[in-house]
Amino acid sequence: MPLVTSTQMFKDAQKGQYAIGAFNVNNMEIIQGIIEAAKQEKSPLILQVSAGARKYASPIYLKKLVEAAIEDSGLDIVLHLDHGEDFEICKACIDDGFSSVMIDGSKYPFEENIAVTKKVVEYAHAKGVVVEAELGKLAGIEDAVKVNEKDATFTDPDEAVEFVERTGVDSLAIAIGTSHGAYKFKGEPRLDFERLEKITKLLPNTPLVLHGASTVLPEFVKACNEFGGNIPGAQGVPEEMIRQAANLGVCKVNIDTDLRLAMTAAVRKFLIEHPEEFDPRKYLGPARDAIQKMVQHKIKNVLGSSNTLK
Repeated sequence: MPLVTSTQMFKDAQKGQYAIGAFNVNNMEIIQGIIEAAKQEKSPLILQVSAGARKYASPIYLKKLVEAAIEDSGLDIVLHLDHGEDFEICKACIDDGFSSVMIDGSKYPFEENIAVTKKVVEYAHAKGVVVEAELGKLAGIEDAVKVNEKDATFTDPDEAVEFVERTGVDSLAIAIGTSHGAYKFKGEPRLDFERLEKITKLLPNTPLVLHGASTVLPEFVKACNEFGGNIPGAQGVPEEMIRQAANLGVCKVNIDTDLRLAMTAAVRKFLIEHPEEFDPRKYLGPARDAIQKMVQHKIKNVLGSSNTLK
């Protein structure tokens, strides 16, 4: 089975009012944990690769691992570039066989964002690849994406309509109050659902994407810190808010920080409890299990995509 695009996945998600999890991958154990979770929950999924992951693991290794996952599981899988910073990296991933890419032109002024997005769309569509773009700026840090809170801007609904019409982009990442990485809300967590509803109403046929949606579950932060860590306490996006966003038109939810926390907690716990151990399989096995548990939780309780495979 070859890689698939997200086109039909998103249509089904819009109709069923659930979201597809887009999980960032960096190595074999993360991919295996995610795949096993999707098999158990009978859920579609997107595996996405950041620029940092490409540099760390090499594009060819990641692609072959994903191809192995498809062969082993029989699942329909999208391989997606997360936060492509320019046309060149998007082109490279398209040429490498990715089925979906994100061009993140949110750092540019509106017209420049349109120009670079349209260039990627034209190249990608000619190759049968779908494109995600971003309008608005999320605060926070994730790999090479760094935006101060004062520079964050919410997505303007009217600009979103113009952006989609002029670029022909397949899906749109919007800013409604989430933030990349583990961070603290100032005061009560709040997402601008009124803004989301307006964008959904104006763009009923355009799948919407939510970045920075980590819930930062306290038990994983606590576990990391109990076993030698120094991760600051953080208040992420409450899970019920992510579920509400899916009900209001968000079709894709990016998940990265929560996976890192789950994996790190498992590795630290094992090494502290077994200081004599030096076999990577012994501590990466529990880490893989932690990834699977986290992804199953997300699919079942947050995204609502369990048992939606046809």
